[in-house]
Amino acid sequence: MTGSTVLLVEDNQRNVKLARDVLEFHGFVVHVATTGEEALGEALRTAPDLILMDLQLPGIDGHAALSRLRADPRTAAIPVVALTAFAMAADRERAMDAGFDGYLEKPISVRDFPGQVRRHLVAGGPDG
Repeated sequence: MTGSTVLLVEDNQRNVKLARDVLEFHGFVVHVATTGEEALGEALRTAPDLILMDLQLPGIDGHAALSRLRADPRTAAIPVVALTAFAMAADRERAMDAGFDGYLEKPISVRDFPGQVRRHLVAGGPDG
């Protein structure tokens, strides 16, 4: 799992810095996109093992970006986990119904976040 590539799609620079620092400290390779459109290009360019996607983004939102990722055979199989401040049960259900492979709430827990990401990598992998 160490060395796995994660695409972090987040427009808040403080959230980007925290998540990237935590993941890189734990051995992940992290690429960042700050818009949904940018995420589509980065996913094609970097072929990440996992995408962590904020739902509220400038331009197309996380739901629209997910739909486009799923529609492209080159990115359709990449696991995409919603990473959002929306914390109501209905928000989680909406994200899962939309086709996200998982749901993580912000603010992230520095202690728990790397393990949460690893669990999604295992679940989304060929043996998951």
